[in-house]
Amino acid sequence: MIGHRLRGVSLAVLASAVLAACATTEGASSADAADAKPRERALATGLDLAAKPDPYPSTYQGLPRENFAVVGATVLTGTDRKIENGVVVVTDGTIAAVGDAQTPVPGGHRVIDGRGRYVTPGVIDVHSHLGVYPSPGVMGMSDGNEATSPNTAQVWAEHSVWPQDPGFNTARAGGVTTLHILPGSANLFGGRGVTLRNVPSITMQGMKMPGAPYTVKMACGENPSRVYGGRNQSPATGMGNVAGYRAAFIAARDYKAKWDKWREDGEGSPPTRNLQNETLAGVLDGSILVQNHCYRADEMAVMMDIAEEFGYRISTFHHATEAYKLAPQLAQAGICAAMWTGWWGFKMEALDGIEENAALVDAPQGSCAVIHSDDPILTQRLNQEAAAALSAGRRAGLNISEEHAIGWITSNAARAIGIADQTGSLEAGKRADVVIWSADPFSIYARADQVFIDGALSFDRMNPAYQPTSDFELGQPGYALTAANVAEGAR
Repeated sequence: MIGHRLRGVSLAVLASAVLAACATTEGASSADAADAKPRERALATGLDLAAKPDPYPSTYQGLPRENFAVVGATVLTGTDRKIENGVVVVTDGTIAAVGDAQTPVPGGHRVIDGRGRYVTPGVIDVHSHLGVYPSPGVMGMSDGNEATSPNTAQVWAEHSVWPQDPGFNTARAGGVTTLHILPGSANLFGGRGVTLRNVPSITMQGMKMPGAPYTVKMACGENPSRVYGGRNQSPATGMGNVAGYRAAFIAARDYKAKWDKWREDGEGSPPTRNLQNETLAGVLDGSILVQNHCYRADEMAVMMDIAEEFGYRISTFHHATEAYKLAPQLAQAGICAAMWTGWWGFKMEALDGIEENAALVDAPQGSCAVIHSDDPILTQRLNQEAAAALSAGRRAGLNISEEHAIGWITSNAARAIGIADQTGSLEAGKRADVVIWSADPFSIYARADQVFIDGALSFDRMNPAYQPTSDFELGQPGYALTAANVAEGAR
């Protein structure tokens, strides 16, 4: 590289530059040297985030893939397009082309007959606890809540993920290609979330999505005040919750300022690394996305005020049972709302839920409505949950098309967790996460026939070779039977 950059530069010019530099150095006084800005100093291994900003990097490679084209299907692109008799071309693990029947298929590509079937982007579940609350559900595997302090921003959900959780297999059979795994909601700050590709793997790193931003789970409302109030400590009330968020961000803002100053002038000793403040400093600089468990509209409004006070933004409100009450404000702020359709009333803050929630949140310009699961069973049926929300919205008089609503579990979901540049829609250049459905995905009868992740066949309902099973499914309904021959819900 050095030789390449210097090619064509005369030796005389170089010699002159070197002599000038030496003369300048030799002529400088000791006072001048003392006034010179110190260079950033290397710290001992592990004491500086900047030295290794990604200490647990992804090793994801993907499954063996092929070049193929799905022809003749009804294509819902995730970008408000519906193409009858469409063509989706996949080359080298990415979407190469999407169009009508006239779209050319390159030579050497396997052609999949999609007539009578539907094609969508892979389903994305933005709120999952698979791997951290896996099956079998025993105490030894209950790893989702570090319920030891109201602020546990220092913990990372990925360090609790158990890749052998059978739930990953059943989610894949429901068309789920990407999952966002979060800690639980016992704490004001539950810790970091991680985005996973839904492929079989020995390690968490083998599932970790390259390039996906880190997130942090925050929780407002009843959960933190109940957990810690029950221990006779703060927070025990809603106002205690808010005081806890503010105190944490004050500490994080101070921590960030100290590191910024030390990096700028190099004077004195560097701050002591603090993993809790480090995560929240990432929120303040925008590198870590806030995923905020929050049910009530009034509490969401308060959380938005806190974000404004400390200069960060909220990416997504989760559960958001009352999001319909402030849909315009969410759209204006660019905040997504990840919701269920039919879950409500199981505690006071969830009492005022309506099935039209997602449709009403979706209505304002610039909105971002998402359907999520928070459940190992519902994640297998996110298309049906979206269908119920679509139906409720139409009954309320909202004119919502299927090609738009599919975005609630694909493109909007990708936006909510910061990966829309990579996946969530069938567009040229994006990852080839593709689901071929047996029927209209908004039909209760539809099942995922084939699921492709980065262009690799990862599930095939008709071929047992592409139906991974776990040892921990032994004895469960449908075990040792192919997915095409068991009652829906068993696998």
